[in-house]
Amino acid sequence: MPALEQAVRRFVGARALNTFGRAVIGATVLWELYERTRDPLVLAGVGLVQVVPVVLLFVPSGNLVDRADRRLLSTAAAAGAGLVGIGLAAASALAAPVWVYLALLLALGGCTSLHAPAASALLPMIAPREALPRANRILSSFSELSQIGGPSLAGLALAAVAPGWVYAFVAVTGLFSAALYRALPPPRPSSVPSSGPATRDWRVGVSYIWRSPLLLPAMTLDMFAVLFAGVTALLPAIATDILHVGPVGYGVLRASQSVGAVVMAVLGGRLPPWRRPGRVLLVVVALFGAATVGIGLSRSLPLTVALLVACGALDNISVVIRLTLEQLVVPDAIRGRVGAVHFVFIGMSNELGAAESGFAARLIGVVPTIAFGGALAVLVVGVVALRFPALARMPPLAELRPPDEPA
Repeated sequence: MPALEQAVRRFVGARALNTFGRAVIGATVLWELYERTRDPLVLAGVGLVQVVPVVLLFVPSGNLVDRADRRLLSTAAAAGAGLVGIGLAAASALAAPVWVYLALLLALGGCTSLHAPAASALLPMIAPREALPRANRILSSFSELSQIGGPSLAGLALAAVAPGWVYAFVAVTGLFSAALYRALPPPRPSSVPSSGPATRDWRVGVSYIWRSPLLLPAMTLDMFAVLFAGVTALLPAIATDILHVGPVGYGVLRASQSVGAVVMAVLGGRLPPWRRPGRVLLVVVALFGAATVGIGLSRSLPLTVALLVACGALDNISVVIRLTLEQLVVPDAIRGRVGAVHFVFIGMSNELGAAESGFAARLIGVVPTIAFGGALAVLVVGVVALRFPALARMPPLAELRPPDEPA
């Protein structure tokens, strides 16, 4: 048992460092490029180039995760993210054109498209089933702490040093993350056969989600709600043009949502399990959209920070329910392919949402984009609740089990 706990701690540390590095890159690139161009369209490009690998590589990534050592794949992906940090440091030092940054972010998206399904499928192989909800809360807490530390460090550092030094630091986090993954014990062998036509077919991940009365609506909520209501990509414009708070204020804004998530993760660990987690998911996404409307209308830094904290707390509840749901109902033999498709939803909701926000802000302005996006997220919740009534009736997560056959 102590060895198992040590493995989970190493896993959490590796994922947290990876998240930390990507958070530093995301905050620094958005700030540097907006400072250079003052063009929201560039912010859209930053999100768009990270979506492309998610969409193009989810098929080979999912198949690779289900056939190869997930520990080694996670190690390689984490090391790749560190190399991207080195490339961005060089690009910043040389004042490279914007397309060079976008190319490096495209490579980062490729690393992430492999890391996300590999690491997600690795956790159930090193932690027992009954420990997954707790492990996901711990993972969420440390990931959000990384999301706090990353933007905060980036904001403070950008006020003192050139962006290139910030990117260089990311290389260190990538190497440490890779080392922790490599130090994990070999994963337990799957109890589900990994051969046969169903497990060789990449479409099994798509079809499994499409037929699931729980996974499909949960992912739909995440994709479309965050697509419309995500404001992270517009925070440089909010900090610079609306609140006029500079790079330190930008770092505070970037960290605020993660503060709320960490607080909720700590409180959530002390609360009894949700009796109707599907209903909880619907409510928190609706409140997330309403808080986003408030962010769009706010002209006060304290109010905007408070609303971002609320968004982070609500998003944490959604993340824990969604991740635990996937890990409990998906058979291990197809977990990589399902996880890859899941990451398409996540990547499209976050990165494509960033692209959508940048394009919309260019057309109608930052404030209308945020306010209308939050209202659309609330509308999505209503549509999902009506279209997928099984979600509201979902039993406690501990009662969920995968079907006997993966497909």
